Amino acid sequence: MTGKRTVAVVPAFDEEAAIGAVVREIVEFDPAIDVVVVDDGSSDGTADAAARAGATVVRLPFNLGIGAAVQTGFRWALEREYDVAVRLDGDGQHDAAELPKLLAPLESGEADVVTGSRFREGEDGYRPPLHRRLGITWFARLVSLLSGQRVTDTTSGFQAMNGKGIELFARDYPSDYPEVEATVLVLKHRLRLVEVPVTMREREHGSSSITFLRSVYYAFKVTLALFVAMGRRYAVPSEGAQP
Repeated sequence: MTGKRTVAVVPAFDEEAAIGAVVREIVEFDPAIDVVVVDDGSSDGTADAAARAGATVVRLPFNLGIGAAVQTGFRWALEREYDVAVRLDGDGQHDAAELPKLLAPLESGEADVVTGSRFREGEDGYRPPLHRRLGITWFARLVSLLSGQRVTDTTSGFQAMNGKGIELFARDYPSDYPEVEATVLVLKHRLRLVEVPVTMREREHGSSSITFLRSVYYAFKVTLALFVAMGRRYAVPSEGAQP
């Protein structure tokens, strides 16, 4: 985005095999984008691989979970007064070449937060396992019902946001399986959320930690969390509070 200081926030846990390529791909897409990798207490060489590829690395002392890692990245961005942040996962499934799709609604002033959806019209290449697809469909319909805005992919970690989105996520970000709750957080605070169709690559290294049993647990837990989130009066500290 012309004239906008932009940072890529990349949470990573034990992604030594993939993280270097992720960082290089972002830099190749736009060398002006600063890249910060939040190493969530990895037991392998994730931090070193990210640093060698040219990223700034923030190392958490132990594994705090994806929500804490993502929020750490946004707090880092807020403290340094970035105008725009993009989030990509450290496993290589998000293609930096798709970033223009996410940045366009910010550039036009149409959105505060843009999510890359694997299930918008015209994108049909992503085929998750059946149990994950059912969970994704359930959350999309539930969040759409609760918020009054149609959403199709509440579990996507591929996002772009302006300063309002950075500040919101820096101050308050769900801790466990956070993307679904974060979607509600955005809509509840009346930030403008836009979904754009993107493709997602298959994971080349490692494997997903979301098994069938974890999916059932996840669906139950997050469903309860969504209703709690909708009842929260204040999701972030009052205006003027320190992050």
